[in-house]
Amino acid sequence: MARGKLRIYLGAAPGVGKTYAMLSEAHRRVERGTDCVVGFVEHHGRPRTEVMLHGLEQLTRREMEYRGSVFTEMDVDAVLARRPAVALVDELAHTNVPGSRNAKRWQDVEELLAAGIDVVSTVNIQHLESLGDVVESITGVRQRETVPDEVVRRADQIELVDMSPQALRRRMAHGNIYKSDKVDAALSNYFRPGNLTALRELALLWVADRVDEYLQEYRTEHRVSKIWGSRERIVVGLTGGPEGRTLIRRAARLAEKGAGGEVLAVYIARSDGLTSASPKELAVQRTLVEDLGGTFHHVIGDDIPSALLDFARGVNATQIVLGSSRRKTWQYIFGPGVGATVARESGSDLDVHIVTHDEVAKGRGLPVAHGARLGRSRIISGWLTGVGGPALLALLLTNVDADLGLANDMLLFLTLTVAAALLGGLLPALASAAVGSLLLNYYFTPPLHQFTIADPKNLVAIVIFVAVAVSVASVVDIAARRTQQAARLRAESEILSFLAGSVLRGETSLDALLERVRETFSMESVALLERESDVEPWTCAGSVGPSPADRPEEADVDMPVGEHMALALSGRPLPAEDRRVLGAFAAQAAVVLDRQRLVDEAEEARKLAEGNRIRTALLAAVSHDLRTPLAGIKAAVTSLRSDDVEWSDEDRAELLEGIEDGADRLDHLVGNLLDMSRLQTGTVTPLIRGIDLDEVVPMALVGVPDAAVELDIPETLPMVAVDKGLLERAVANIVENAVKYNPDGEAVLVSASALGDRVEVRVADRGRGVPDEAKERIFEPFQRYGDAPRGSGVGLGLAVARGFVEAMGGTLSAEDTPGGGLTMVLTLQAAPGAVPAGPEVPVQVIG
Repeated sequence: MARGKLRIYLGAAPGVGKTYAMLSEAHRRVERGTDCVVGFVEHHGRPRTEVMLHGLEQLTRREMEYRGSVFTEMDVDAVLARRPAVALVDELAHTNVPGSRNAKRWQDVEELLAAGIDVVSTVNIQHLESLGDVVESITGVRQRETVPDEVVRRADQIELVDMSPQALRRRMAHGNIYKSDKVDAALSNYFRPGNLTALRELALLWVADRVDEYLQEYRTEHRVSKIWGSRERIVVGLTGGPEGRTLIRRAARLAEKGAGGEVLAVYIARSDGLTSASPKELAVQRTLVEDLGGTFHHVIGDDIPSALLDFARGVNATQIVLGSSRRKTWQYIFGPGVGATVARESGSDLDVHIVTHDEVAKGRGLPVAHGARLGRSRIISGWLTGVGGPALLALLLTNVDADLGLANDMLLFLTLTVAAALLGGLLPALASAAVGSLLLNYYFTPPLHQFTIADPKNLVAIVIFVAVAVSVASVVDIAARRTQQAARLRAESEILSFLAGSVLRGETSLDALLERVRETFSMESVALLERESDVEPWTCAGSVGPSPADRPEEADVDMPVGEHMALALSGRPLPAEDRRVLGAFAAQAAVVLDRQRLVDEAEEARKLAEGNRIRTALLAAVSHDLRTPLAGIKAAVTSLRSDDVEWSDEDRAELLEGIEDGADRLDHLVGNLLDMSRLQTGTVTPLIRGIDLDEVVPMALVGVPDAAVELDIPETLPMVAVDKGLLERAVANIVENAVKYNPDGEAVLVSASALGDRVEVRVADRGRGVPDEAKERIFEPFQRYGDAPRGSGVGLGLAVARGFVEAMGGTLSAEDTPGGGLTMVLTLQAAPGAVPAGPEVPVQVIG
């Protein structure tokens, strides 16, 4: 059975018209005769969207009961039984009610697709899992309902439903998205112009990247090698020399001239790993290109012009930027050079820019010697085998009374040549071939003991022996070298993969990275040193191991990072080939250090901003909320002291009651201010002991009218480990907040239940509730949600309650009350030994 096709309408924010566009597509398909049904579409009370449902077949939803309320979800079985050609499923990132067939709606959609049913769905950009942190940093709201990026990327079609922020805010203001009582709060919070513009940019960029992926997939499937200039992609060819900075800046200027230009810097290393490139310079150039918004790539290839062109065509580049050759004039006898070759073979689809620089014709560094790759002991063994082996073999064959024949003698000498190539490389093997040919001529080719050959056939045999020996030695040497290089490159790739993974995971531990360097290179100590300028002393930004170096000159290995930073390793000198990986570690260490400092600065700035905000809010509270009860008390006292009016007993009692109410309010406000001050300074020290909830909760309700609260605390609950005074204050503040927002005539339900080693206290009201994006914000100091009247408090009750609960090791969170309203969930630890051994006490259901 063929898998169904998925089409997704992607939006930047709620209200841009995703559901409307999906329903319009459904009507078009029905008009064309397609069997299309509505599996689940939520119109959210929007009249124009609701009208679009008319004329479409809607499958009955499945009703599910959860915590005393009935919810509806898509009936997957009904859709599978109906088996339409196309099913409409709204809100792909939706979380299903507990007890549903699947936990997430996108999993329901996967079932439909597996059954061969095409699905049309919708999702907002903020619900993509990979963008959760980015969206939270923009809007301040953490999205709890997410869908894996891969699910959306696998869609056969993705259509962006776009709308400018101004148009979306007009729709909001006209009441086309939310009800009128929520419009002002939405426009001043989530739907601010800056938020909408940033979300729109995220959506456009994400879709653009997806379109680019589609293009790459199409080019790969159809084997399109010709470049399609859909956007300017500029490849910069780097050699590791200082001219690379000039080339990168030149390419960046070219990219700025075209909309959407992209710079890709590429360094091509030979597959044998031998290069004269400076790791320090490559690190600097990588940082430069990334700072300019480009990307850095490391490619392996023996033929540099071909590798560069293959890379450029593989990424669909339109231009290549190369530097003028650094070779001296006489070196052109070996060939035209990389720049000229690339320009000749680029064809008509690639523009090649040759940029002049200060390093033109200054020559290149000498490559590292091949023998250095094999190690001293192997090279010595190779020379002993290649030179001493043939002599010993000739001595053995001349003293043994056995005529093996010239052919067999040659095979024995050839074996020694192969062994010399395996051990010491090409030069010992060539020496072995030369010594072996001379010994064969002197001892085993007539006339014996003379360096002459009487028989022309023997001369041909000696020549063939030398040719075969040299050829075999070359092949064996190359194979041995490639094996060793593959092992080294594999180890290097694993290390670089670790570094790349640490960057993607956002790891910021400098000590952990330095410890990894110490272990990788078997060093005694590693230190990251820095200084402000060339004349300032070095300071240690981080170190591991005993006695780290205080200056780069004192270390066994010094890896510069930029101009004023260096990675210093003590323990042993490193071979040149290891400095490439060490350079990657050094660059990553600098990035981690910068990231740590930025995080520290951001945290410090956040604390300062939070302190300023609290001080500002405190001044506002003192100037208004504290003065209001004081003004009432003063007015009542002034009236009672007045001699001009004769107050009756009833009037006098009323004024005294007003004084008492004002004093109570003032005491409550000042108490919360003092509690918040204690929490801010960390001076809250709870005295934890086992207490029964039915002893504490009723005490917290003193002062609350009996009719305003319904209490349900079972006597069978285990004791909780809390501070009695802190718990009483926390519950009092939570209940007071619930009563404040509860409708008249409705009672706030306070219930409790046991869950294993925890006890939950739930305070449920039937007010208008709080949207998900504001559920965390209501616990911040000086926050009053919605249209709470001035004078009803300074917005510290829930902040103090959460602070006290967390100080006792518990949690306080908010969730929706089924049927409408808000439920505060206070979770506490059961006292040790208080948990019954039997089955858990069932959860109290709030009706």
